[in-house]
Amino acid sequence: MSRTARRGIERPPAFIYREQRSGLLRRKSESLALFCDEIPLQRLADSFGTPLYVYSATAIRERLQIFRHAFRRVPHTICYSVKANSSLGILRLIGAAGCGFDVVSGGEMERVLRVDRCAAKRVVFSGVGKTSEEMTAALKVRILLFNVESESELWALAECAARSKEKARIALRVNPDVPANTHPYISTGLQQHKFGVPIGEARKLYAQAAGNRYLEVAGVSVHIGSQISEVDPFSAAMERVADLVRELRRDGHRIDYIDAGGGLGIAYDQSESDDFEVSAGEYAEGLLRPLRGLRVHLLLEPGRAIVGPAGALLTHVLYRKTNKDKKFVVVDAAMNDFLRPSLYEAYHEIVPLRFRKQDALEKVDVVGPVCESGDFFARDRALPVTSEGDVFAILDAGAYGMALASNYNTRPRPAEVLVDGGSVRVIRRRETISDLLRGES
Repeated sequence: MSRTARRGIERPPAFIYREQRSGLLRRKSESLALFCDEIPLQRLADSFGTPLYVYSATAIRERLQIFRHAFRRVPHTICYSVKANSSLGILRLIGAAGCGFDVVSGGEMERVLRVDRCAAKRVVFSGVGKTSEEMTAALKVRILLFNVESESELWALAECAARSKEKARIALRVNPDVPANTHPYISTGLQQHKFGVPIGEARKLYAQAAGNRYLEVAGVSVHIGSQISEVDPFSAAMERVADLVRELRRDGHRIDYIDAGGGLGIAYDQSESDDFEVSAGEYAEGLLRPLRGLRVHLLLEPGRAIVGPAGALLTHVLYRKTNKDKKFVVVDAAMNDFLRPSLYEAYHEIVPLRFRKQDALEKVDVVGPVCESGDFFARDRALPVTSEGDVFAILDAGAYGMALASNYNTRPRPAEVLVDGGSVRVIRRRETISDLLRGES
């Protein structure tokens, strides 16, 4: 494979093909091996089994630094979106980099607190269905901000705050009615979506909130969706938010924060451009242009953009089969391990851990063992001819991979390992059948 061709399916700095020498005389191999940081992925598959999630600490740190640099000219806090990947090892790595967290459940908040109790002051709590128990727990640890999504939630939060004798710092999540060119399941900024309050009704709710002694108006929040690759929708939403902030300040409210949400997409397809430094810079410019002169602290909620390309799912080829003209490669990972292709028909690059320049290509479906026709990772995909026992890497699986995994078909969830340069650490052991049955009677 030429260097140019390899570049299309590599995700540097995380996943790169390298020549691997073997034997006493360190002879040059005819094949290239896929590495994560300094570790060959085949070694990880042999040591920890498959399916196996592998993450690059180097890639996560690099992408955080690029994102932080893009917004360097304004006061800001990166509140990593925990729903993208909530593994404690990943949260600890991101927290150590000085980031905050965006949570959408009490369980996610507890994960953050398990990593660092002091991180509560950098937590924003979003989501349309916060329970009284969740809000009370968040008040107790004094999180940074509640992103309130409805009038009913506002008054439920006020009651929780009164009982707790704690003041709740709030931002209303406004729905700007801005379309985003993304999958309909992850678009959130239109009036027909369940998220936020209509932006035209926000001033009335802010006025009512300001009259409650247990609510502290502090910001405005917006989030229009996920996996958005164009800057214009972000800019349009931020222009509407900026206009609202000016109105609220004229009404006498102190607005210190604008939570711009997340949603910046990544390039899953090798044919797409994947210069994260460029896309992060364009994203920052698109958000900041409408906010000039407002003097606010910007909260940012990237998730996929930080961890997506930093992860891969390794899976063994179990069987090959042919139904007339249709070829199938059956692997040991399934839709319960990685749901995105089945749920969204999402495209993910699939590459062998060892690549030989002379390998021919064949068109196959890559499928899992779950009893659903929707259990697939690729359809009619041109891949190098593979043998039973070979291992594939499904790339860009660091976001919404393990976070969406289930035990469907009573299948234990995969292990997860974090690679940091030349070191490897298991951050979640592989589940066993005993783990699955422990809570049942």
